[in-house]
Amino acid sequence: MLLTEIDHVAIAVHDLDAAIEFYESALGATVEHRERVDRDGVDEAMLKVAESYIQLLTGTRDDSPITKYLEKRGEGLHHVGYRVDDCAEALASMVKAGARPIDTEPRPGSRGSTIAFIHPKGALGTLIELVQE
Repeated sequence: MLLTEIDHVAIAVHDLDAAIEFYESALGATVEHRERVDRDGVDEAMLKVAESYIQLLTGTRDDSPITKYLEKRGEGLHHVGYRVDDCAEALASMVKAGARPIDTEPRPGSRGSTIAFIHPKGALGTLIELVQE
């Protein structure tokens, strides 16, 4: 099996600080990692849940995919990140099975990870991020 576990569930939010405050007060969650990923135009906060994360995301510029998502759909579930041992192998396997890649090859992600995204069309309506730590 190429999947090793759920890495994160990503939630798009308008106000990252307000979302962090909500998760802290409602569930006692704390931010384990926070990072601005300029190449993707996002600011993220990772809240640890067991061996996985809730990833809160907001856009940092108008052309960011998250900004566009929020304008079109509003706040909510954005994607699921699956942890894999080998991102390139998992990406090739998904493409071979008929998935439509957004990234044609793995690229650097946050936390020093290697990632690749799969388009919801061809992945049962779910935006998928493959994450290799």
